[in-house]
Amino acid sequence: MSKKFNVTPLHDRVIVKPAAAEEKTAGGIIIPDTAKEKPQRGTVVAAGPGKKDEPVSVKSGDTVLYGKYAGTEITIEGADYLIMRESDILAIV
Repeated sequence: MSKKFNVTPLHDRVIVKPAAAEEKTAGGIIIPDTAKEKPQRGTVVAAGPGKKDEPVSVKSGDTVLYGKYAGTEITIEGADYLIMRESDILAIV
């Protein structure tokens, strides 16, 4: 990320920029807004230092997979992000 992010998460929290929702299916069918699913993939924008005995294993720029209902939606400088615990992240892609 070339832009300086001015929010620092505490402890084992991570701020993730969700990927855009799919507009079309693999077969080319356009998905209406009411049927779009919440994305489960995103890019880590900022990560906290971790807990006392456990440092955070993800870093800024990593693409991650997370649970469907993981995190809390926040808006920073007009952009939407998710803030979640590192334990809510399922995998680094």
